[in-house]
Amino acid sequence: MMSLYRVKQFYLAMVSKLNDDDIDFIKLYLETYELQLFHQLPTYDQKHCINVARDVKSTCNQRNLQSKALIKVALLHDIGKIYNSMNPIDKSIMVIMHNITNGKIKSYKNIKNVNIYYNHGDIGYNLLRKYGYDDRFLFLVKNHHNNNILEDIELDLLKECDDRN
Repeated sequence: MMSLYRVKQFYLAMVSKLNDDDIDFIKLYLETYELQLFHQLPTYDQKHCINVARDVKSTCNQRNLQSKALIKVALLHDIGKIYNSMNPIDKSIMVIMHNITNGKIKSYKNIKNVNIYYNHGDIGYNLLRKYGYDDRFLFLVKNHHNNNILEDIELDLLKECDDRN
């Protein structure tokens, strides 16, 4: 199941384009400076973040949860990737290496692609901290791949939507 998901993810990354609905959606939730940051991501990462944010909105609606702040988090959760964007092939290689080494490749963080793959949450946290986001917002960005934090409704929802998209 996971490998089919990864094939789909790779295909979507290769053909991703933003449409007018995507542009309208991000303009609803992001300020001008946030849009400038967002547009520094490669198109496939932008599309991924939009898909995660739409999924967050839908899931929050189903569960009667407030969604506006979490949608913005979803749009910016991968912003740490702006400093070293990996193309879909590089990312696929990282996923394969992660699986082959059972995550041990993480110790090679001096390699740019390894660092961005594992640490883009921390990098995004440090970037967004300069803009004065509140601690909760920064916590969610930083920890969207952290599996050691249990029973955090918003973080769990963000991870769930990120994993689906």
